[in-house]
Amino acid sequence: MVRGNSLVHCGLVLLSLWLCIQSVPISVDRSKEKSPVQELEAPQSAETGLHYDRYLREVIEFLEKDPHFKEKLKNANMDDIKQGKLAKELNFVQHNFRTKLDELKREEMNRLRMLIKVKHDIQGGSDRTVDHQSLLKQFEHLSHQNPNTFEVEDLDQLIQSATKDLENFDKDRHDEFKNYELTKEHERRERLKTMSEETRQQEEKHYEQLRKKHADHAKVNHPGSETQLKEVWQESDGMDPDNFDPKTFFKMHDTNGDSFFDESELEALFTKELEKVYNPENEEDDMVEMEEERLRMREHVMNEVDTNKDRLVSMIEFMAATQKEEFLEKDEWETLDQNPLYTEEEMREYEQHLVNEENDIHQKSVELQKQREELERKQEELSAQKIGLQQAVEEMERIKGDVKHPGAVAAGVAAGGVPVVPGNSRPLPPDVPVPGHS
Repeated sequence: MVRGNSLVHCGLVLLSLWLCIQSVPISVDRSKEKSPVQELEAPQSAETGLHYDRYLREVIEFLEKDPHFKEKLKNANMDDIKQGKLAKELNFVQHNFRTKLDELKREEMNRLRMLIKVKHDIQGGSDRTVDHQSLLKQFEHLSHQNPNTFEVEDLDQLIQSATKDLENFDKDRHDEFKNYELTKEHERRERLKTMSEETRQQEEKHYEQLRKKHADHAKVNHPGSETQLKEVWQESDGMDPDNFDPKTFFKMHDTNGDSFFDESELEALFTKELEKVYNPENEEDDMVEMEEERLRMREHVMNEVDTNKDRLVSMIEFMAATQKEEFLEKDEWETLDQNPLYTEEEMREYEQHLVNEENDIHQKSVELQKQREELERKQEELSAQKIGLQQAVEEMERIKGDVKHPGAVAAGVAAGGVPVVPGNSRPLPPDVPVPGHS
């Protein structure tokens, strides 16, 4: 239902481009450099959940292997990347890497062509030729002007597409979660309908008890507030809360040492708060809801702290946030159980949607049954025609035999005095003339 943690911290392609490049720049003498293409390993960066995820990660990792591009990337800002300035640096990437990028693009084009063909076949496509080049244009993450080589336009389109698609990533997760909650409540109500009145009342009472038990938890601090971070500082880090130092805290929790909090590092800071509300051992606590809560907390902090909207929190942004009034927020964080996830109107719309889907499925089932009966009828007709054809062939063979061996009839008469038709054991009546006899 909800994607795993590997997708939670995927971030934009812009973030992926910064992976593993925040270390000291490497000075490389190109004249002595050997081609490393054959030694490159499969992409290891986090999955993004995009349908072109592998292509995206492979392109990123090969570009990061090029010293020139890596250096330009390190010094580029977010605006340069979004405006396509960084993509132009592709012109200076080493030939062996460009060749490999060409291969990646051709593989991606072939993959998309295969997807189009499969979709065409599933939808019952006719014998008409599929215009792959036209259909490929619906995929915006690569340029179709030249299907054989990876050009500046390809890198620019890849960045723009991934940026747009991943910006909708959190919204899609929220929609999935809402659908999950609607489904869960719908199934609960359907179960109640099958119960006796007494059993239903007991179930409703138990349900309310679980809700109250879940809501009875310790205060949840506002994510990203001084109080919340101090609690992590004290309970997780074992530090004196009176000596809380934001800069030291940042360095301690920047687990990969790149001077940024990415989404996974940020979400790890909320574990103590989430444990106040959710316990996998408790019947009343839903771990899917816990992940939604984690996402809400991360979004809240990002909206307040991530000023350049690159889905990363830099040391500078973090320190600036500790100087804001919001950092001293003392109010309790409102958890999911304190906010309605959907309205009754939305529930009615959802249930009507299920009814419509069920009706559609029933209608298709009826149509399929009719098609099956029609096929069975045609099969019976074909079987009857086949039997008739076989009988006709046998009769033709018998007639041919009579024509080729007319003496057989006479022999039958001479032997017994009673004429017998070849192929028939029954004698003819005495008054029936036999062919060849007067």
